[in-house]
Amino acid sequence: MWKIVDRILRAGIPSEPPPPVRAEPGDEVSHIQQRLLDILGKALTIRMVDAGSCNGCELEIHALGNPYYNLEGLGIKFVASPRHADMLLVTGPVSRHMATALRRTWEAMPDPKLVVAVGDCGCTGGVFGAGYASCGRVANVIPVHCTIPGCPPPPIDILRGILSAVSGHGEAPPPVST
Repeated sequence: MWKIVDRILRAGIPSEPPPPVRAEPGDEVSHIQQRLLDILGKALTIRMVDAGSCNGCELEIHALGNPYYNLEGLGIKFVASPRHADMLLVTGPVSRHMATALRRTWEAMPDPKLVVAVGDCGCTGGVFGAGYASCGRVANVIPVHCTIPGCPPPPIDILRGILSAVSGHGEAPPPVST
C-alpha cells in the first residue's frame, strides 16, 4: 500500500488543465435570461424526451443545470408531466417504438405548445436516417418549431435554440400526417 501512496505522491494529479475562462458565454447567458423574461414574463417549463439518442445531447442539456449556465435562474424548469410543459425538447432519431409515445406526449401538452429538436439526429435523422427501426428526424412524427444542430450541440447553442423557439423566429410548423 505504501508503494501506491508513494507513486501517487510522485505523479501528482495527472489531469488536463481547466479550460480558459471566457467572459462572453456568461454575458450571453444573462442576455438570454433577460430576453426570455421579456418574451414570456414567466418561467418556461420544458418536458424532455429521449426518442432514441446516444445520450450525448442529454449530457449537454444536463450541463445547462450547472451553476455556470444556471438554467433555473433563467426561469427555465424541466417538468415530469407533459401536461405542465410549454415546450417539448426532443433528442435523437425517433425509433419506431418511441413514435407513439412521442405523439402521445405531444398531444398531452396544452396549447400553445412548442417543439424543439436537439442534435443532428433529432434535426435530420443523423447517421441513422429513416429505416426499419427508425422514423428518422423528429419532424417526421410531430411538428417541430425549431432545430438545434450539432453532435452534440454545446449548451449555449441549446439555450439560443430555446430562445429562438420562444421568441417565435421560426414559422409555424406544417402539420404531420399520422
